[in-house]
Amino acid sequence: MSYPTPEIAAPEHPQALLAPPATAPGKPPASAPPDKPKPARSRMWIYIVLLLLAGALAWFLLHRSAPVDSKAGGKKGKGGAAAALPVVAIQATQGNIGVYITGLGAITPLATVTIKSRVDGQLMAVHFKEGDAVRQNDPLIEIDPRPYEAVVTQTEGQLVRDQALLQNARVDVARYQTLLAQDAIPEQQLATQRALVVQDEGLVKNDQGLLDAARLNVTYSHITAPVTGVVGLRLVDPGNIVHASDTTGMLVLTQLEPISVIFTIAEDQLAPVVQKVRAGQKLSVDAYDREMKNKIASGVLSTIDNQIDQTTGTLKLRAVFANLDHALFPNQFVNARLLEQEKTGVTLLQTAAIQRNTQNTYVYLIKPDNTVTVRNITIGTTEGDESEITSGLVPGDNVVMTGVDKLQEGTKVAPHAPQAAGSTGSTGSTGGTGAQTRTTPTPPAPSKTGTAQKGATKKQ
Repeated sequence: MSYPTPEIAAPEHPQALLAPPATAPGKPPASAPPDKPKPARSRMWIYIVLLLLAGALAWFLLHRSAPVDSKAGGKKGKGGAAAALPVVAIQATQGNIGVYITGLGAITPLATVTIKSRVDGQLMAVHFKEGDAVRQNDPLIEIDPRPYEAVVTQTEGQLVRDQALLQNARVDVARYQTLLAQDAIPEQQLATQRALVVQDEGLVKNDQGLLDAARLNVTYSHITAPVTGVVGLRLVDPGNIVHASDTTGMLVLTQLEPISVIFTIAEDQLAPVVQKVRAGQKLSVDAYDREMKNKIASGVLSTIDNQIDQTTGTLKLRAVFANLDHALFPNQFVNARLLEQEKTGVTLLQTAAIQRNTQNTYVYLIKPDNTVTVRNITIGTTEGDESEITSGLVPGDNVVMTGVDKLQEGTKVAPHAPQAAGSTGSTGSTGGTGAQTRTTPTPPAPSKTGTAQKGATKKQ
């Protein structure tokens, strides 16, 4: 039995093994390998780019207020006049301003008396209360006068006795003169009698002195006010024994009406003051508190010291104040302002309207067409909130005081008067010697486009 011989296929070419297997048309490959996914790193870069774009867009929207305003102004300019900036304007005026010399001073009473006893004795009565205002010669203290009144009585009796002896001696002199004329007595007896008269006259005079001293001690027992002033704290109570040798007093009396201020000025400022005082002018002096905010009283310059202190180069001056309201208190420190000169008819401007830079002092002058121009000025005397303008302005010129931040040469403004004190207004800041008021800008409101784009970024 024979079997058929099988046919052996020829081996394929090696390149045929590398070729992809043939597929029938219209049918997908049986075992096609899946596509590889894109790397995650490429998507990360896309997200980073989107975030950067969103951040740039947000920054642009937050800082686009100024360009938007300029564009809006440009659009308005095409149709009509540009929008005017609201500002607060003030007017330069004509008035008077004083030139002052300021010095540190102390309140010094014209009289401060420490009352002491001039006799020894018991303090019987006090006729005042602490802090009372007393007039000159008003009774203050009573010391027991009875011992001194007894001495007065004794001295008066001795004086009467010696006066009688003197009178008798004088009668004897007259009698001896008659007898001597008749040669009835020797001349020596008359001379002795005359010497006795002189001796009795001396005794009478001595008695009179003792009587005056005794009466003076009685007067010293009744102590009165030597000056008009205010009584301080009582240092000795009734019932105590006081002595003329006591070092401490019984009370202190201080004169308050009038009162003086002793202050100092530099020697360089002395010449105009001395010149005016010698000419007979009365220079006014104002007393201010430590912070130079509140004026306490006004007086006049009375005395200039005769020597300059070499260690400080200053000179002392005394000003007198009426002080009827007792606003000035002894030993109080004050700032004394001496009015050296009164300038009249000058141009005045509020210091808050003056602007300064590193080179110039200037103001924003409002022209008749309500546009501003930069005007350089020169400042003279500054007093309080006002400054003297020596050049650059004339009375009647309108100047911008508040709202200068956005102003440039030729800017259109809408001026209005300053608000009354206490009303709500812009916040001002002062610096240096001149005050400058600045308006706080209003932050721009966020736009709807920027909000929508931020929302879209968050969704991504």
